[in-house]
Amino acid sequence: MKQFFFFVCVLTLLNLGGCKDNPKDPNPDSEIPAGYQLVWSDEFNYTGLPDASKWSYDIGGNGWGNEEAQYFTDSRLANAEVKGGYLFINAIKEDFEGKKYTSARLVTRTKGDWLYGRIEVRAKLPDGVGMWPAIWMLPTDWAYGGWPASGEIDIMENLGYIPYFISATVQTQSYNFRSNSQKQAITGVPDCYTQFHNYILEWESRELRIYVDSKLYQTFKNEGTGYSVWPFDKQFHLILNVAVGGTFGGAQGIDDGIFPRSMVIDYVRVYQKK
Repeated sequence: MKQFFFFVCVLTLLNLGGCKDNPKDPNPDSEIPAGYQLVWSDEFNYTGLPDASKWSYDIGGNGWGNEEAQYFTDSRLANAEVKGGYLFINAIKEDFEGKKYTSARLVTRTKGDWLYGRIEVRAKLPDGVGMWPAIWMLPTDWAYGGWPASGEIDIMENLGYIPYFISATVQTQSYNFRSNSQKQAITGVPDCYTQFHNYILEWESRELRIYVDSKLYQTFKNEGTGYSVWPFDKQFHLILNVAVGGTFGGAQGIDDGIFPRSMVIDYVRVYQKK
């Protein structure tokens, strides 16, 4: 989640219809895409902290490379709670460990690591200036070296000060924000704060495809030139978090009047080809 550019020209997307909410089928087996099988999921049909057999936490308030304003807490119900069939990742305004805000960053690292597949997260996003929710993936073993050499896949990012826009970004050694060459696509989702949508990655050896619901809006191809362009032949894990402020999320400040704010996750499902 290193960079998140929006350009004035994309404001024309507001005139588009965007993606419409699609109702949830409570049975994940009934929704398996053709040729795939379900290999990992969390339907959040329990109460309390996220399932420790599936989720861990990235912890701390070091800014996370983006000068973020929050402290990501560890197994703290106030910031990460499952109730009523949903996971709530809560950003709260409070003094904590030298920071003015808390939130949570959940990771599947070593508990859910995949090479290729379809990753589907059904979520409703938090609104407000200063919010920066993300659904994204990082390499588990960093086989090609530190960021960005081993890659990053941003399935969904949203900046609260530019509402209703969803970004999907791919970062590699050859394509990354440091050289202003990251591969990014943007789409408008006018009801992303009030309705659930499915944020989907389809990852194959030849390309990555990213969707909101059934709308394909980002494709990144394997150019066949090696890891500097395509480090995506190694296992990655999933990350869910709500950041507050920072270099990008806080480019227009933080509205302290909005808190608390939550990203609500209906389910996470991972499929792989049979």
